[in-house]
Amino acid sequence: MKVNEKLVKPVREAKYLDVENTDRYRSIARLFYQNYEKLKYWMYQEEVYEELTEDPYFAGYTMEQCQQDLETLTSWGNLATIQDTKRVSTIEEFKNKKFRFQLTETTVEIERMVIRLENLFIEGASLEPTLLERLRISLGKAEEMSQKDAEQIHGWWSDLNNDFIRLNQNYQDYMRELNSVKAEEMMKTREFLVFKDHLIEYLRSFVKSLQVNVNAIEQALRKVRPETVKYVLDQVTVYELSIPRIEAEVDEQQIYERMKGRWENIRKWFAGADGVQSEAMRVFDTTNEVIRKITRYANRLSEQNNSGANRREEYRKLAGMFAGCKDIDEAHKLAAMVFGIEKPLHIKGDFPRQTDSINSGVFDEEPQEIIIQPRVRNYREKSKRSGIEDRTREKEAVRQAMVRRLEEERSLLKSYIQDGRLEFAALPEIAPQVRDIFLTWLSKGLESKTRRGKTEDGQAFSVILEDEQKTCVLKCTDGTFRMPAYTILFE
Repeated sequence: MKVNEKLVKPVREAKYLDVENTDRYRSIARLFYQNYEKLKYWMYQEEVYEELTEDPYFAGYTMEQCQQDLETLTSWGNLATIQDTKRVSTIEEFKNKKFRFQLTETTVEIERMVIRLENLFIEGASLEPTLLERLRISLGKAEEMSQKDAEQIHGWWSDLNNDFIRLNQNYQDYMRELNSVKAEEMMKTREFLVFKDHLIEYLRSFVKSLQVNVNAIEQALRKVRPETVKYVLDQVTVYELSIPRIEAEVDEQQIYERMKGRWENIRKWFAGADGVQSEAMRVFDTTNEVIRKITRYANRLSEQNNSGANRREEYRKLAGMFAGCKDIDEAHKLAAMVFGIEKPLHIKGDFPRQTDSINSGVFDEEPQEIIIQPRVRNYREKSKRSGIEDRTREKEAVRQAMVRRLEEERSLLKSYIQDGRLEFAALPEIAPQVRDIFLTWLSKGLESKTRRGKTEDGQAFSVILEDEQKTCVLKCTDGTFRMPAYTILFE
């Protein structure tokens, strides 16, 4: 996102929507807008006052208040004024500065937005599969536009963008309604079952149209050549520049970049880009998820309705059938039919038995528990939750054992050091653990330029080699090896 001067600049023209006396300001702006739609752009103060006072709400409204309101709206940039000199007949009338007022372009757009907000919950949104078909037909004609003039291309481009904007906005608004809190509450009521099937059929028809047309649109977009796209965008830019505009700065590069961005949005919406899933596929997945959610709510409501039925007579009839059984075997068979599953799972295997008699039945054997796991890749066994056990004693015992072991190793190592010297040539047979520690000290000293180092306890030492030609044999319990006769001197 790039922040520019227009973005951070406050919109003073929208101030009249939420200030003191906003009822008077909004009424005046709406009056100018209604006359604007009737192609009556200029109005006098007297005309505004007469129109307002016709309504009982402005019964106590005065001409002075009307003049103040018009001046306030003019200072905020909602009204443009021009002095009327045609009807002046005396010098006094010219001094009084009789003005005509006109609604500014920004306020016209604000009023249009306010009217859409007022009718937001009245008109509602809808899914229109016909827009997908129109987009498919329009994009199929993209290559033909390379042979058309600028005016025809601009008409085709306008229809394409308008259909795409309507499709995108209508879908987003409709999905917002279905995912709103009000819709969630409505889906939990029994009245929802009445039009559930109609809603699902409506969504499925849109999904079917989306699936068919998106594939065709994606193929049509792939057939459009880059030079055709550039020619169309150039012609649209030329036509936009040819439209005369008053008090409007027109930048050719800005218009071209805006048109190019719209084309890229359309292409990415249907075909995706750079390995990213297209927005059409996300719409497909989102709509299917809404259908599944509606079905879940409907099934839950049906289960609640069925669970409320009175089954006392059914249970009484069932108890009579059990009472009429001849023996326990017949009762078992009846229970299997009534309470058993519809398709039981039979498991065969070499299980241990208590008897080898072939006459013993299933009910004579002890039950055996078999743990089965679902055949899914992401299955994981549930972890058992348990409280935190106090292991302070175990930790302390481990720590004491570690301290004793380190003390024993330290004592063992010191036993090989005589008068602060550790001579490898004078060492007796040693264990591998002791050898590894001595060689670690030796490597630390040899790696240093000064041939100095420190043990794990922080004791400093230095490594010397009195005779470079002298070697020694280091004897260990797991073998021997020959090495230079190094000596470690401890400070």
